Amino acid sequence: MPRFDDADLAVEGGVDPRSPRDQRGSTASGLPIPNDAGNTIEIPATRSSISDAAQFMHNLSLSPSMKDRRGSRNSFGTSLPIPRSPRMSRLHPSAPDVSRDILASQVQDMSKEKVAAAKNMAFAFDIDGVLCHGLEPIEEAKEALRMLNGDNELGIKIPYILLTNGGGKTEAARCQQLSEILENPISTDQFIQSHTPMQALSEYYETVLVIGGEGLQVRAAAENYGFKNVVHPKDILAWDPTVSPWRTFTEEERAQARPRDFSKVKFDAILVFADSRDYATDMQLIIDLLLADNGRFLTRSEDPVANRIPIYFSQGDLVFPTNHKGPTRLTLGAFRIGVEAIYKSLTGVDLERVVYGKPERATYTYADEVIRAWMEQIHNENTLPKNIYMVGDNPASDIIGGNMYGWNTCLVRTGVFQGGDNDPNNPASFGVFPTVLQAVQAAVRKELGEDFKFKWNPKVNPVTHGDGASAVE
Repeated sequence: MPRFDDADLAVEGGVDPRSPRDQRGSTASGLPIPNDAGNTIEIPATRSSISDAAQFMHNLSLSPSMKDRRGSRNSFGTSLPIPRSPRMSRLHPSAPDVSRDILASQVQDMSKEKVAAAKNMAFAFDIDGVLCHGLEPIEEAKEALRMLNGDNELGIKIPYILLTNGGGKTEAARCQQLSEILENPISTDQFIQSHTPMQALSEYYETVLVIGGEGLQVRAAAENYGFKNVVHPKDILAWDPTVSPWRTFTEEERAQARPRDFSKVKFDAILVFADSRDYATDMQLIIDLLLADNGRFLTRSEDPVANRIPIYFSQGDLVFPTNHKGPTRLTLGAFRIGVEAIYKSLTGVDLERVVYGKPERATYTYADEVIRAWMEQIHNENTLPKNIYMVGDNPASDIIGGNMYGWNTCLVRTGVFQGGDNDPNNPASFGVFPTVLQAVQAAVRKELGEDFKFKWNPKVNPVTHGDGASAVE
């Protein structure tokens, strides 16, 4: 399977081959990551000499393009850790229909070539704009997932994962919500949201400021990943409401917070897990820590570059689809560009930061781990299917990332993309489809044959080969 390389990504200055642990003493070419840990995989990060705000909306922020052969927006050369073990917690599907499974296994024994082809393909679905719009399902997605979950002529589960740049809550909570919305069981074992791979950072950092999402749900997500000391902006507001001059802090919020004297706390990193619900407060706190002396509030470093703590963003999308009837809405990438612009205005230098999520290579490498583990669960085979199809609505993340990772890419018209026959800058390699259902059907027909049936026949009889006629008649 093709992989990224420096020539494809137009890397400026090359990649520092040292791991984060070997760069602990470095401040110029890479941000130091402390501690020694053994449960992570380190993915070499490409390097860009400037942040997206350097040219006031660097072209990569607005429309990363296959024409430019650039696939990474990360601005320092240290490796990006991802978890070696793909799962932290699980939400299993409901109990199987044993009698149907027995019958399906008999049918599959008689169609070994099709079964092998079904196990040698997999899907990776974006969520917003592909499977649903917010809390509203896209009806065709329900049918597509039912077919992949076994509602097909073989009664076989065709592996798929959900690979989204969304986030802000635990994987278990999001999977429970999606299972209800899509009326199909979604397991945490087949689910990757933007900050899921960031759980690997818990082996490197102890005290972190976690930003984004509704309420305090990002705290629960970070603690579920194993971070020992998770601080939420509301904790800091409860300690000192004056940190955000225009913010009204309610008694209800204060009751949920964990205040302490944060002037005595050393922060190791800033993690932006999801979209900010309070730009003014979150940007202020981020800038305070980036300019502080080694991650301590109420201080100001004489050299903010040398003493700056690292900041990680879970994804870099600029816009995303919602149920709004007008244009797409701004998302986390816009917040990140704002932080970069403020930092450069105050310091005169570019902000070095790391972006996870699509189209970054670390997220796709992690997806391989999850697909392989999911194959072991549903088929008892720890293998990576050869033919993987990425179905997405955003050419600048779903399609460019899938293309550069060697996946087949399908662009759908139910979200961000509303263009012509294909996106001119980041064309989908497998084609453009009205909905996810048509994309799935086209891919399955290519791999399993044009005559493949997308419904399970409850009257099927392996002895008579179907509804009635015996094979010997």
